[in-house]
Amino acid sequence: MSDQYPKSYNALPGPKMGLVTPEYLEAVAAAARKYNIPLLKLTTGQRIGIGGHSPEVAAAIWQDFGQAEGPKKPVGINNIQACPGVRWCKYGRQDSLVLGKKMEEALMGIPLPAKTKVSISGCSMNCCESFIRDIGVFGKKNGWTLVFGGNGGGVPRIGDIIAQDLNDAEVVALAEKCLRYYAANARKLERTPRFMERTDLEKFKKAVLGS
Repeated sequence: MSDQYPKSYNALPGPKMGLVTPEYLEAVAAAARKYNIPLLKLTTGQRIGIGGHSPEVAAAIWQDFGQAEGPKKPVGINNIQACPGVRWCKYGRQDSLVLGKKMEEALMGIPLPAKTKVSISGCSMNCCESFIRDIGVFGKKNGWTLVFGGNGGGVPRIGDIIAQDLNDAEVVALAEKCLRYYAANARKLERTPRFMERTDLEKFKKAVLGS
């Protein structure tokens, strides 16, 4: 059974916030044929996962896509999830794709204690499940709401609402403050939900909101 279904699995480099081009999809198809990849799957993080290959093949595919370092276990933010937003969805209230790019530019390089997931939903229907992400943002008519410390894993946690009615610049700045406070006070490899469970919420808000 293990020979028939090898368990090697990783996500391909490239897509950001689930956005792809015809050229990228053609390159994925070419790689799947070249290396006889038996599994291509859309992940919950809006990326394309491949499975059923050796570590050497994984490294070769990443090199084909211009990532010489090969797949790595993520520590910190490795991608940002976003819905189509107000420009592309009739339910959208804010532009999640524009905000996603701004957050990527501001947050991706921050060193963090553990894997951190970021999710941006353009309306309060929360298609990107922002309440169960380390950093979750969702849009309403009057602006963005920022949620921190959510998790959808084996021990799920609904994140805490930190602030509401924020514009793009405000939500990016607040997200950075939340991450830097977490980075300065969390234990090694401690995810945000476990950190927030042992952190006084009002103390956290005072530190990041300055009030």
